[in-house]
Amino acid sequence: MKEARSSASERFGALVRDLRDKQTISRKQLAELADMDLSHLARIENGQGNPTLFVIIQIATALGVPPERFVEGLTAADLPDDVKPYSLTAAIREMRRRQHRE
Repeated sequence: MKEARSSASERFGALVRDLRDKQTISRKQLAELADMDLSHLARIENGQGNPTLFVIIQIATALGVPPERFVEGLTAADLPDDVKPYSLTAAIREMRRRQHRE
């Protein structure tokens, strides 16, 4: 099996799988309820997918939970290593640092 895309993807997928298992819904049934492709759901559950906001809402609705349940507790540290968002303060500091280098 491929490695998870990120800690966030891995946590999201594990939560989907856990909620689905607790409700004794098969992956195929959840895919049908969420109106999505089974292979897409499998990638998400395995932590390899990067679900859009629409997909998060689809899965949450099918599982009967609020969409925010899937992002609760996630931070920038859960993103892939090649994605580094900046806070406004950090962005200003980085812009100044780059200007001084020029």
